[in-house]
Amino acid sequence: MEVLISNWSNVQSMPESFVFPPERRPGKNLVPVCNDIPVIDLKPIDEDHDPAETIQQILKASQEFGFFQVINHGVSEVLMDDTMSVFKEFFGLPAEYKASFYSNDINRSCRLYTSTLNYDKEEFHYWRDNFTHRCHPVDDYIQFWPEKPSRYRDVVGQYSVEVRKFLLRILDLMCEGLGLELRYFDGEFSKNQLLSVNYHVPCPDPSLTLGMPEHSDPNLISMLQQCDVPGLQFLKDGQWIGVEPLPNALLVIPGLQLRAISNDKFQSPKHRVVTHSKEARTTIGCFLIPSNDVCIEPARALVNSGSPQFYRAYKYQEFFSTFTVKGCDADAAFESFKLHG
Repeated sequence: MEVLISNWSNVQSMPESFVFPPERRPGKNLVPVCNDIPVIDLKPIDEDHDPAETIQQILKASQEFGFFQVINHGVSEVLMDDTMSVFKEFFGLPAEYKASFYSNDINRSCRLYTSTLNYDKEEFHYWRDNFTHRCHPVDDYIQFWPEKPSRYRDVVGQYSVEVRKFLLRILDLMCEGLGLELRYFDGEFSKNQLLSVNYHVPCPDPSLTLGMPEHSDPNLISMLQQCDVPGLQFLKDGQWIGVEPLPNALLVIPGLQLRAISNDKFQSPKHRVVTHSKEARTTIGCFLIPSNDVCIEPARALVNSGSPQFYRAYKYQEFFSTFTVKGCDADAAFESFKLHG
């Protein structure tokens, strides 16, 4: 599949279909790297220290930034390195093998595509290949995963289990900080788990294109393992800021469903990815996603006379359909669910 950019090598000029109109380009001006991005250390909790300070750090980061990096998170460095290595190997496999996974069908449990799922209809393409598959429970989906590289299923299976434990732990710390019952987000709220890996080959002119569109995550919570090549940017106070990858850290982003359930206490900011002119970039994302029929609404413990309910109850599938119709614009989608008064 020549459409896959992972099959390209030594690209010297920008294909016209990847060149964005001037108003949507990142441009040549460098986006400043933010040095104040919160870093949460879970080591004190593991050493039986009072978790109160760590919990407050998580709440503050979720309120003021809408994302944070976590160190000493419990996912082993060896497993993180092995998983990153496996995905780099996968994207380097022969085109004929990768073609068997190519699909724009959102219902397919394991799919590989370029740009977005609307490749054939979109006017401009994003500079990325994306490989996505479901991974919880692992035994239900592992049969659909690649058999190559030979260690893919073993390594990615372990990784999927460990990052799920990590995200559920973060959600429990959020519960404690918000005054919700422990494991409030277990079950239907976090029933589905998706692994999503982005691969970007070196780009001839990063000022003309984007590696991913600006968006907010519609799910419950997201985790990102970055490589050492920068590219992730968040919109904060109306300006884009760059995120410098921390070695062996995991980046956490509360999704739009956490924004609703927290009754707007948490942010879920827009973010995007820019490309790099000399180095390939691989990142691993993991998303916990509610079941389609689960009822989403602000937690009752967070609604009172001083904090009225901001959103009506809705099913996740209703939100996701609206989000898609609105062009993945979070604010436009939430207009259909806000309680005005």
